[in-house]
Amino acid sequence: MNTKAKENYQFQKIVAIVGVLLFVIKILAWSLTHSVAILTDALESVINVISGFVGLYSLYLSALPRDRNHPYGHGKVEFISATVEGGMIILAGLVIIFEAVRNLLHPQPVGQLDYGIILVAITAVVNYILGWYAIKKGKTNKSLALVASGRHLQSDTYSTIGIIIGLILLYFTGYGWLDSGVALLFAGIIIVTGYKIVRGAISGIMDETDELLLKEVVEYLQEHRRANWIDLHNLRIIKYGAVLHFDCHMTIPWYFNIVEGHKEVEQLEQEIIEKFGADMELFVHMDDCKPFSCVICKVENCAYRQAEFEHQIEWTIENISKNKRHNSSTTPQG
Repeated sequence: MNTKAKENYQFQKIVAIVGVLLFVIKILAWSLTHSVAILTDALESVINVISGFVGLYSLYLSALPRDRNHPYGHGKVEFISATVEGGMIILAGLVIIFEAVRNLLHPQPVGQLDYGIILVAITAVVNYILGWYAIKKGKTNKSLALVASGRHLQSDTYSTIGIIIGLILLYFTGYGWLDSGVALLFAGIIIVTGYKIVRGAISGIMDETDELLLKEVVEYLQEHRRANWIDLHNLRIIKYGAVLHFDCHMTIPWYFNIVEGHKEVEQLEQEIIEKFGADMELFVHMDDCKPFSCVICKVENCAYRQAEFEHQIEWTIENISKNKRHNSSTTPQG
């Protein structure tokens, strides 16, 4: 298990344990108040606890080394975990809507709201801080499962805030419908959050292009390109857990020998790792330059040049992703 994977796994352990403790606190608050709104929050925490352990197991699997049956590793399981977690968040939102509507139709008497509000407020603060840190660490370590856990914790916070607002209004006004009304509002927010997590996970499973990441990579390569990298094309990036798989074709001078060509690939690899970390696998196919490449080639003192240099092609998402070389007008060449 590499360092980042170990960090993700250990942090998810904390998320799972804290989830259990917060669930106990919410049950205590419900036993004191008999508030249906607090019971709804506690029911959502059940999903939170289950999701925490699902995320923990997925991080354990994703950290396993590649084997014969999984040559790219086990990182895809994080997308499955995030799909489950996002679905459970949506389910939690639907449960809250159901309970809130039922409470509107059949109001229940509540008591000791002051203690209930304090206990639930504590869980909201802890959930938000833990969720914020989980998202931060997940983005740093490129763990979708940890990001999903963090968003789940924060969505739980939003619903809890809604319930607290409703309970405070109920405490001061005595209007029993207020807690259900606010809970309905935040249930909608929760469902949208769950949908975004599921959408992102399905994108990962389908290897959908991460436009922001691809843009960042292309801009970085454009800024740090070398003269011998005449052209880059067919660039693809696939994410498996915390590992990024980077494929591309690099056009280099045709007269380079294997050692010289390999040196250029190593330089490209070093630039990528320096920017995006060591959890990166690069597969670079070397292409020899063609006569039409001369006009975009900045290699100096080339004894085989057949045309003067005109201008260098600026790499963009559009032209670097095509499985074709480019000439001076960026027209694809075979």
